[in-house]
Amino acid sequence: AVRLPAKGENHHLWNNHGTYWCHFTVHLPDYTKQRVRLSLKTSDPAEARRRRDALLTRLKTGAGLLGLASTHLTEGRTV
Repeated sequence: AVRLPAKGENHHLWNNHGTYWCHFTVHLPDYTKQRVRLSLKTSDPAEARRRRDALLTRLKTGAGLLGLASTHLTEGRTV
């Protein structure tokens, strides 16, 4: 289950040398968890929040979760 940000407007965001990344943990049905770090490919904090919210909403509803797991996590790609 993915939880939407509740601890401030920049929760799950990390600015790494001018580029924002989204960091979160996905808890899987087999009781394991996967730490996810995805580049949001922007230096604008407002745009980073919009992209983070869209990403987490997609994951929370289940849309794109399998695609994320099969491509981004296994091949090291970023959003």
